[in-house]
Amino acid sequence: MAIVEVRMPTEQSEGTESFLGAWMIKAGDSIRENEPLVEISTDKVTLEIASPATGVLLEMLHIEGDKVEPGELLGRIDTASEEAPPTKADIPKAGSAKVDAAPEGLTPAVRKLLKEHNLDAAAIPASGRGGRLSHQDVLDFIASRAKKSGSRLVPHTPMRRAIAANMTRSVQTVPHVTAVFEADMTRVLADRDARKSAGGEVPSITAYLLRAMIQAAKAVPEVNSRWRDDAVEIFDEVNLGVGTALPDGGLVAPVIHGAQALSFDDLMVRLRDLTARARAGKLTREDMEGGTFTISNHGIGGSLLASPIVLPPGQTAIVGAGKLQQRVIVAETGQFEARPMMYVTLTVDHRVLDGQQTNAFLTSFVSDLCSV
Repeated sequence: MAIVEVRMPTEQSEGTESFLGAWMIKAGDSIRENEPLVEISTDKVTLEIASPATGVLLEMLHIEGDKVEPGELLGRIDTASEEAPPTKADIPKAGSAKVDAAPEGLTPAVRKLLKEHNLDAAAIPASGRGGRLSHQDVLDFIASRAKKSGSRLVPHTPMRRAIAANMTRSVQTVPHVTAVFEADMTRVLADRDARKSAGGEVPSITAYLLRAMIQAAKAVPEVNSRWRDDAVEIFDEVNLGVGTALPDGGLVAPVIHGAQALSFDDLMVRLRDLTARARAGKLTREDMEGGTFTISNHGIGGSLLASPIVLPPGQTAIVGAGKLQQRVIVAETGQFEARPMMYVTLTVDHRVLDGQQTNAFLTSFVSDLCSV
């Protein structure tokens, strides 16, 4: 027997947690070198790990949702095995065989799941190769049991686990403070209408918000920084993360690197490209790394006001933008007028930014939106 180890890549962004997403095959199945073997998920992106060798997957040491560290052993492949991939005839029908309930008759992944839910392996129909009880068999059994009890069990996805872990860590570490301003978007909408009439590309509202963030960061550079134990590190480059909801659930924040050097048209194009690739599941690791300042345009979903959580690791502030809505205000003339208004927030790490700096940023931010 010749064994090849399957390990986590050693490269990982600081502060990012990784979770095992899904195995592409079952233990005992054959695989060829460089074929997709296992998915790894973070709060930012899902990556595939290819098989390092041709052979049979001998052992899976982690199950879906397990936290995994850089370099950690995930499984083992037997390269000396001559066992062929299973044929349809080799696979028994569900319930046609039971696996031995002894721990040595089960994979570590299955044993862990059985223990977590206090289940007897012998009571669960097995559909795996050679009568093996698979991880999916156990999940199906748990779901059917929940259904009978009048509830529904929806297992956490690896991305949801990662988001939960990172958001909890941020709240536990960072003293959050949020300030709320109101922005008059009349000039922004007028500019969009003018561009449309001229036959040009029409920027999204988010593009204008990003430009205002860049301008306001010049007035208060501390928003584009990181808290360290001995100092505040202020970055020269503004790498803007853009919170993007995914069609199948979850949230990512792809990054526009060096945004401070981009023209508005270039910023608009870069934003459109990143958003499209995020929703198509085509982001790369590089697209997700290096963010220094983030926006959550939660108003796209109808929210008027929210207080987003500062993103770990190490960001200092996050802008929140609510729904654009016609509201009656008292104009400079003293008359009542209906104008397109938006609540905007800045949530900050209070170790870095005080109220004066927070308000100075939002004053500049709103001023830019009102003077497009």
